[in-house]
Amino acid sequence: MSRKILIADDEQHILDTVRAYLENAGLQVVVARDGREALFTYRHEQPDLVILDVMMPEMDGWDAARLIRKESDVPIIFLTARVDDFDKITGLEIGADEYITKPFSPRVLVAHVRAVLRRAYGDLSSEPTVWRVGDLELNAETRLVTKGGQRVDLTPSEFDLLAVLIARPDRVFTRMELLERVQGEAFAGYERTIDVHVKNLRAKIEDDPRQPQFIETVYGVGYRMRSHHE
Repeated sequence: MSRKILIADDEQHILDTVRAYLENAGLQVVVARDGREALFTYRHEQPDLVILDVMMPEMDGWDAARLIRKESDVPIIFLTARVDDFDKITGLEIGADEYITKPFSPRVLVAHVRAVLRRAYGDLSSEPTVWRVGDLELNAETRLVTKGGQRVDLTPSEFDLLAVLIARPDRVFTRMELLERVQGEAFAGYERTIDVHVKNLRAKIEDDPRQPQFIETVYGVGYRMRSHHE
């Protein structure tokens, strides 16, 4: 089953990057931009794990975590730019499960999230996440893609692009959104590189790339994975 993660940080680029990596890992993600919003979102979404930046407006991560801890023993990971012992001790006293110092690698953060989920929930969180659309199947854990039971060899960028699309069938993604999720950052002027990735991906998964049944172009917007095929 897919676990739900709450990430709270006042830096939009961190929210976007972490969200992209967690979703590519098969996890559901909800976000908040300050401590008060984090507390509100936690109470309404009931996530399986909370990632809190320490320094946030309105209410800092410490106070948000203390209030969450009064209601739940949900796993909490703190993000901080500070590395002194006081912060670490404070986090441990509140009941932090992990403590990650900025700047950090999104892939390392995902590994920490998986480890905390395994400790907290056991085997449920370590089950492979598999998506299927028609005869196309993607396994996020093994990074294996098959079509009609036959393995499809993809580049890392092609795999990440397919993972984003197949995890949210019928959801339209702009080129900039896809670029952010595939590369971890997006720059205006580079979004057309997504067109190249889509063209290469279609050549590998479509019976007829000129009449795609999986990845549909939404003209003027971007692309989507069709959930039903003719």
